[in-house]
This record gives sequence, structure tokens and C-alpha cells, in this order.
Amino acid sequence: MPKQAILFDIDGTLVDSNEGHVDAWARAFEGEGFRIDPAAIHDQIGKGGDNLVPSLIPDVTADVQDRLEKAHGEFYKRDYLPQVRPFPGARDLLLRTREAGKKVVLASSASRLELDHYVRLLDAADILDGTTSKDDVAHSKPCPDIFQAAVESAGTEPSQAIVIGDTPYDIIAARRSGIATIALRSGRFPEHELKAERPAAIYDDVAALLDDFEGSPICS
Repeated sequence: MPKQAILFDIDGTLVDSNEGHVDAWARAFEGEGFRIDPAAIHDQIGKGGDNLVPSLIPDVTADVQDRLEKAHGEFYKRDYLPQVRPFPGARDLLLRTREAGKKVVLASSASRLELDHYVRLLDAADILDGTTSKDDVAHSKPCPDIFQAAVESAGTEPSQAIVIGDTPYDIIAARRSGIATIALRSGRFPEHELKAERPAAIYDDVAALLDDFEGSPICS
């Protein structure tokens, strides 16, 4: 059955922002005395701070966690967010999805402030049927909360939706919500890590997915 709602991740999927998040997290960790390999940080990108920080510092205290999340947010918004650009074809894919009669929902582990910035950056306000950020739920990806809230806002069943994301955590969170996923390589995660989570399909980026729109799981 053709899908009724398409749930789009943003960072690394629609906009080229993952490296900025890695740098912002590295600076936040260093400010608290932790030197963590940027590659290890990248491996956790796609999670919100509530899940990313404990994955890298398992015994972190609540106070340190709060300071790390705040510092990352401040570094990212001040020094990286203004430089973020959409991937080629990002807005075109959103528009094509809407023109195909699908509901278009953004579902991100980003903050509400960042998500609103991305909507303006993509000039997508008139295309969207809804948005869900980490500020709208109790837990970020790979917990299912964000996609559960997004599919509920779309007024559809999980079987009638599909997620488009760039990280293994998008696929895991979607699967925990009963939703299939299209994975993109644009977040620079190794293909074998994406394949291991069993997405419905894998494409290089949003432009490649747009080129195969009719043949993709969006329309199947």
C-alpha cells in the first residue's frame, strides 16, 4: 500500500550539519575535561544529548550532562547553525512528496529553535503538515518517541508511514515505532552499519532519492 505520511529527519538528511554537531560536542566535552575522539562522537550523531552523552560517558552525573547539553547547544547555534546549508534537492524532495499527495512531517532530535531555523532555511513552511522536535517528547532517538509523536500528528498508522533518515538511530527508532525506513548515506555512516538495521532501501542522498521517487518505497 502506498505510504500516506513521510517523516523526514533533518540533520544529515535534509541539511549538511553533522560535522558541525561533532565539533560542537567535542568543544563541549573538552570544556568539562573530557577529550573524546571526534570519530567516536560522530558514531553517536543522530541521538539527542540525553542519549548521546551517556553513550560516550556512561557514568556521567546529571549536572555534568546538563552542562554538556547546554554547551553543545550554545556552540552549535552560535558557531555552526548559521553556516548550515541544505543538501541539493532537499526542498525539491519535500515538495515532490507533498505534490504526490503525501503528508510531509519533519521529525528531528534537534531542538525546536534549530528545527524552526531549518524550516526557514528550506523555505518549507507551506509544504509541511507537521514538525516534531526533541523538545516535544521525553526521549530522543533511538527511542521511538519522536517518530511516534510525528505519525500521530500526521493522523496515520505506523504501517502507512515511512521515515527518511541518515543514521542507524533513525532506523532503530522507526522500527521501534513500527515504521519502515529509507536510509541515506549523506550522514557519512558506513553503509554496512545502515544495512545492519534493515532499512527498506538505501540511497546516496536526497537528490538520488528524488531521481528514483516513483520507484522508491515512498510510492510502493
